Amino acid sequence: MARIVMHMTEITVAVSGATGYAGGEVLRLLAGHPQLNVTTVCGHSSAGSRLGDLQPHLRSYAHMTVQDSSAQSLAGHDVVVLALPHGASGAIAAELERTSPDTLVLDLAADHRLVSAAAWEKFYRSEHQGTWAYGLPELLRADGTKQREALRTARRIAVPGCNVTAVTLGFQPLVAAGLIDHTDLTAVLANGVSGAGKALKPHLIAAEILGDASPYGTAGTHRHVPEIEQNLNLLLGQDAAEGETRISFTPTLVPMSRGILATLTAPLTEAARNDPAAIDAAFHAAYDDERFVDLLPEGLWPHTAATTGANVAHLQYAIDERAGKVLVSVALDNLVRGTAGQALQSAHLALGLDETLALPTEGVAP
Repeated sequence: MARIVMHMTEITVAVSGATGYAGGEVLRLLAGHPQLNVTTVCGHSSAGSRLGDLQPHLRSYAHMTVQDSSAQSLAGHDVVVLALPHGASGAIAAELERTSPDTLVLDLAADHRLVSAAAWEKFYRSEHQGTWAYGLPELLRADGTKQREALRTARRIAVPGCNVTAVTLGFQPLVAAGLIDHTDLTAVLANGVSGAGKALKPHLIAAEILGDASPYGTAGTHRHVPEIEQNLNLLLGQDAAEGETRISFTPTLVPMSRGILATLTAPLTEAARNDPAAIDAAFHAAYDDERFVDLLPEGLWPHTAATTGANVAHLQYAIDERAGKVLVSVALDNLVRGTAGQALQSAHLALGLDETLALPTEGVAP
């Protein structure tokens, strides 16, 4: 399919789930966008409300009335963003397939990320809704290209999980170069509470989370496990769900509103032990030309605060010679680089626009 290049006045956007964290972040990034125009915002229980009463920081859209999140409300737009809970976007997406096949639809939930129906049913315990183009432009592929090439012709895009983005970006250059044992990967992540969504949950209120840290989705049960393994298996040209990649993945909830700090470790292969400089070369080869992945200078380690508000992942690595492993640290803003920002990167590619258009690279401090 040829790329469709549109002019500013032609690109209309509807955001479903506009009152949540992810939907709100999409709107924040679009508020200053020169070519994408938000004309409809949708919600469920909030339908009929004024958006400014629910998202007071979004002054550009404060006057808009929240519409019902239905295919009827979303139809007729050039771009639709589904920022809904897992399992909720499948039915709307199916209806849009019938009524608006040419609309560019971006699903920020997990409904269309996994290739394997069996893996979906095991981890999400519902019917698989099909597989869409995967919205991580920097994803390495087995043929030596990157995922952005596939996104240029996509009309349905599944935006990756935020944890998955951090882990994939940290491990994939080394897996592709055969420098680590991809059957023995370990990832421990510190996660801000916004990754759990905006719905009221007792363990996320200030009295519970402040001064506390706790693991969740432990021992291979977290829903991002099959997605991470899928990315690395496909990179190696292996079956998405039945390939050799294995990861021990432990996310930890910490008292910060947003951000992810991923600590990744893996055993070095003989090739890496014989040529440690190959690790540095692999990272530079993968990311030197990437605007939104920043390999930090030697000795400087990622901080989550440095990435707040920016569509950039910060990376650093070190070799642990005594343990025979590599340590990779990745920091990113889960709502921007991990969700809304890469959704817009993907949308830009599909619309024939500059991938980097209107996406911030500078963090907010303090």
